[in-house]
Amino acid sequence: MWLLILLCLSVVFIVIATTRLKLHPFLALLIAAFAYGIGSRTMSLDEVVDSVNAGFGGTIGYIGIVILAGSIIGTFLEKSGGAYRLAESTLSLVGKKQVPLTMGLIGYVVSIPVFCDSGFVILIPLARALSRKAGVSLAAGAIALSLGLYATHTMVPPTPGPVAAAGLVGADLGLVILWGAIVGLIALAAGWLFAVKYAARIQISPDAESPEPESQNLTAGAPSALRSILPIVLPIVLIVARSIALQFPDHPFSHGNLATIINFAGQPVVALLAGVFFAMLLPKKLTTEMLSASGWVGQAVITAATIIIITGCGGAFGKVLQNSGISTVVGDYLGKGANLSIWLPFLMAAALKTAQGSSTVAMITTAGMVAPLLETLGLDTPTARALVVVAIGAGSMVVSHANDSYFWVVTGLSKMSVKQGYKLQTLGTLTQGAVAGATLWVISLIVL
Repeated sequence: MWLLILLCLSVVFIVIATTRLKLHPFLALLIAAFAYGIGSRTMSLDEVVDSVNAGFGGTIGYIGIVILAGSIIGTFLEKSGGAYRLAESTLSLVGKKQVPLTMGLIGYVVSIPVFCDSGFVILIPLARALSRKAGVSLAAGAIALSLGLYATHTMVPPTPGPVAAAGLVGADLGLVILWGAIVGLIALAAGWLFAVKYAARIQISPDAESPEPESQNLTAGAPSALRSILPIVLPIVLIVARSIALQFPDHPFSHGNLATIINFAGQPVVALLAGVFFAMLLPKKLTTEMLSASGWVGQAVITAATIIIITGCGGAFGKVLQNSGISTVVGDYLGKGANLSIWLPFLMAAALKTAQGSSTVAMITTAGMVAPLLETLGLDTPTARALVVVAIGAGSMVVSHANDSYFWVVTGLSKMSVKQGYKLQTLGTLTQGAVAGATLWVISLIVL
């Protein structure tokens, strides 16, 4: 019982340290790992240190390059104008009058490699222009965009959060992409319905005095839609192809030279580096400045470094939990009901997200705590591990409010009041996250 109490105290400390004391998440996680290991009284001091080192190094060794490569792809897509070009193409397919659906679909695609806050900054001028032309409230388009971005930001690699969670849980990245994309589409549908049935009733002017973005300026020198989507789709296809080959060993593609090539190219590191190569072809002219420490690559490295370090500390915390023997204790209390236990990672991530604001920190912290418990919970098959990662991502949507920087990005750029932000962004993320959680539970009843 003491290990469970100590775990709860560790979570409370992480929340207070990152919110009230303003400590960096990596420092809070590292302190929690040492404090838990020492306080557990099940390990010697040397074993605590060994656990922290092994957890940190093992985790970064597995997903460090993957997160970095994903960050580079997102940065090139954003700065080359490719993200806006994809938005234009989606707009031409869906139609300008279907503002919420258009913005939701755009957000779903763009946020696979691009951080949701960056994606919102890039695309909100388009939502504003479309809302003005259609003569509708900006609320519906802005919230559909926000929730569309959130769906893939939290559940579909190569966004860093899901990649980090998959690394900590030991899930196959291809299966995470498959299940995350499916659940993400259902969550997107829920977000779209929320936007058209509820958000559209709240009047927010699309700001007629604001200058309308000129697409020729925003996409001047931008790559084509096909070139823009290639760095996103290619790594996903390669990773998923490898996962399918591994899941069906009797398939013809699972033998011979072709199988060797698929297995190599589908390794997450190789697949993402292939995506980086095609991302570097997006600018009209690739310069050495873009590849320098102060250029696009340098900016991507700085962004990725923070997430990699936090993820490593999450792995350290998880390794200490694993070596403390807490899985046996949890098993005595929760049993092995896999169909019910899929809610555990969801609720843990939701609690951490709501308490401290960052979806990425919530995903990494939850994954580190859940990883040692999967066998005890009956969630140690490849499919179950993938669903756990998606469940953690779904939980990390619930809810976005005043302690979340994304909340202020959405409300500020959409000209929402704080009260409207709670009605739209906070309630919307609650709705979308709850639907994603329920969808995962139904899927778990069928496949687990």
